[in-house]
Amino acid sequence: MKPKLQTVLIVTILSFFLNGCADLGRKCADVCSPDVKIISYHVKKHYENIRTLAQRLYARNPCYEPDPDVRMAKIQAVFGEKSTYPVPASIRLPMSHELLTLAFSNNPPISDRVLILILGLKKGIDEAYDTGSGPFITGCQIDARRLERLYKNISQVNWRLKTYKSATGTPLFFTNQALESGYINMGFEVIMTQMLTRIQDDIYLRGGLEGNLTFRIGALFLSIL
Repeated sequence: MKPKLQTVLIVTILSFFLNGCADLGRKCADVCSPDVKIISYHVKKHYENIRTLAQRLYARNPCYEPDPDVRMAKIQAVFGEKSTYPVPASIRLPMSHELLTLAFSNNPPISDRVLILILGLKKGIDEAYDTGSGPFITGCQIDARRLERLYKNISQVNWRLKTYKSATGTPLFFTNQALESGYINMGFEVIMTQMLTRIQDDIYLRGGLEGNLTFRIGALFLSIL
């Protein structure tokens, strides 16, 4: 091949390659960049909601952990912070849907149902939003199908918190039940609604199907991964 023809060929190939990369970069930016900050913010708010939920559940259900200092240590341990409480292996290893199932089971592996529940919720967020792989580089990495399963699981938690009872007829978790004074605290309902609304918005951002969000009473918790 003549040097001049070879040079023209190389330039043509490079031009095609660079233009293709530029087009791909523009497409990725168009699809993904607008939702990165929103999704990252939503994950942060989910964590805050789970902390608040844990504090409220412990306050309403002191039987699961009467010591306020130990409660705080447990919550810190769930979020991977410096803590004096070592999370038992029996609830540290399972996936989120398994933990949520255990939280409402007849014989959970530990007596503290609140700890099992909040750990299951925290893991569910991490699994659905893929937080274990580091900071969000792009919203493209978020799978809408995982978010849809997370939505269904949290809907299931919301329902079970209000309806599940022990063999003696006592609620497993006291939440929105009226106090002796007749006062009903709707704070639990607000927390769950906030989380579900954010997840639904993120499903929309990722192009998921809102028709897949049907919640059926009696359904099992779904595996997110």
